[in-house]
Amino acid sequence: MMRLAAIWRHPIKSHGREALESVTLEAGATMPWDRRWAVAHEAARIDRDHPAWANWVNFSRGAKAPLLMGINARLDEATATVTLTHPDRPDLTFRPDDPADTPRFLEWVRPLCPPDRAQPAGIYSVPGRGMTDTDYPSISILNLASNADLSAKMGVALSPLRWRGNLWLDGGTPWAETAWPGQRLRIGTAEFEVVEPITRCAATAANPATGVIDADTLTALRTETGAQDFGVYARVLCGGTIRPGDVAEVLP
Repeated sequence: MMRLAAIWRHPIKSHGREALESVTLEAGATMPWDRRWAVAHEAARIDRDHPAWANWVNFSRGAKAPLLMGINARLDEATATVTLTHPDRPDLTFRPDDPADTPRFLEWVRPLCPPDRAQPAGIYSVPGRGMTDTDYPSISILNLASNADLSAKMGVALSPLRWRGNLWLDGGTPWAETAWPGQRLRIGTAEFEVVEPITRCAATAANPATGVIDADTLTALRTETGAQDFGVYARVLCGGTIRPGDVAEVLP
């Protein structure tokens, strides 16, 4: 029997993660506060006067700045305040929605970004929509058995945090999720439509404890699956509050 093992959200896209004890999902929406903000770089092509979902190429991310993978985040929902930590930087507490706080954030994060890449320039958000990598509101679902299998075949203990997932399932068979697109999945009282696999980028090569590249995850995925896929994207069909320990099942 599969169960929900962990819930993670990423308040600022590619800039940290935090574990949750529960989450209340709504049909057709992203996870609350997940990727609520993104960091636009200086080469971004976005319209700040008319904010809308934008492709990931417009934002700072771990594929181009692997040290970002070492960030952890803590969100105070009541004040929309985020605290970021990183082994190479002092702790930073700021409000992403407050333009007065943006210079402090940029000063904090720039040392983590390669100087030959487009530099972080500002914080971007879209009311009511998380900045997921998909152009539809998605939640990522991943399989701990697949992570364990890949770890064993690589001879490396891969932290699940490399994959920046939302919902981690335990008790399944390795790579079972590759057959889920087009099917429905129930976790606790919430139901999902599994849409497509998640094609992975070079960010997963970085150790999430340090941000240092130390594992060739993409070659391992291509060897194992014939593609750079790990996990699946899903839409929420029926909302509900879910918690670690809830039963997860593929619906007939």
